[in-house]
Amino acid sequence: MFTKSAAFYDLLYSFKDYAAEADKVCHVIDAANNSSGRRLLDVACGTGQHLHHLKEHFEAEGLDLDPELLTIAQRRLPDLRFTHADMVDFDLGRRFDAVVCLFSSIGYVVTLEKLRMTARTLTRHLEPGGVVVVEPWLTPDAFRPGHVHALLAEASELKVARMIISDLRADRWVLNIHYLVGTSEWVQHFTEEHYLGLFTTEDYLNAFTDAGLHVNYDPEGIIGRGLVIGVKPTT
Repeated sequence: MFTKSAAFYDLLYSFKDYAAEADKVCHVIDAANNSSGRRLLDVACGTGQHLHHLKEHFEAEGLDLDPELLTIAQRRLPDLRFTHADMVDFDLGRRFDAVVCLFSSIGYVVTLEKLRMTARTLTRHLEPGGVVVVEPWLTPDAFRPGHVHALLAEASELKVARMIISDLRADRWVLNIHYLVGTSEWVQHFTEEHYLGLFTTEDYLNAFTDAGLHVNYDPEGIIGRGLVIGVKPTT
């Protein structure tokens, strides 16, 4: 997914207030959690920016499918444990008091079947009373075919321009991403295609309810995309 752009990922998202977002996540977990421990798994942890702050409140570790992003996370947080795995179906052989999946990464499962599999996988890794917190991807009614999104980021002598054109292909939301990267010595252009699922809010709620969680929905969430909050029964 981020094979070509991983080196610029943190620069492109330098506008995000990861500390404030992690603080909101902590409040959500503390309000919902009925387990007795403080172990947290960040699924699709990316470069570890949220984990950098969550580790101050939890015994935290991360998991991601993208090896390039995971390498950056491991470099940023060498004392934490990281696992290279697919969120759809992994087995760490241990359970957590909180499992989070943030910044709409859940959309990358693409299909409803895999969304339901992911919900079961995350639930399986929860302690009784533990909480899952998932930040959904945009819902189908937000899709605008042909919409162009542009972003410019820069640091020192490096400048990155990113343009995204949205497209609909079969049952998935396709992001056609163009990057223009420039330094004082060269300018390069490259592209990536990212595929995300077209899931409704009900799809998310049903998937985690059917996985065995007591589910609530916060329509605002961290950055306006909502939050699915599921608690595993204690009995």
